[in-house]
Amino acid sequence: MAFLRFMALLEGTSLLLLLFVAMPLKYNYGMPEAVSWVGRAHGGLFLAFNIVLFYHVLKGHLSEMKGFLGLIASLIPFGTFVYKAKVLKTADVSAQG
Repeated sequence: MAFLRFMALLEGTSLLLLLFVAMPLKYNYGMPEAVSWVGRAHGGLFLAFNIVLFYHVLKGHLSEMKGFLGLIASLIPFGTFVYKAKVLKTADVSAQG
């Protein structure tokens, strides 16, 4: 489950980099390749997060509802940060108890 939390952070951070670093570089400094590279990385991390999420649901570490919430969170900007803080935190507590 720790890897899923890590992937949630990576996916959310890659969106921050895309919006607040790569996009200004493209539009303010004429560097479109920044969006190309960071956008690819963000897309790959988005897919990786959802694959890891699906794996945890299949293995029974997460309920189907929590997996569905993770999928929805990955589609909403900054949703993976909230998902990690709210859903995965309580999932770890219930798995330990």
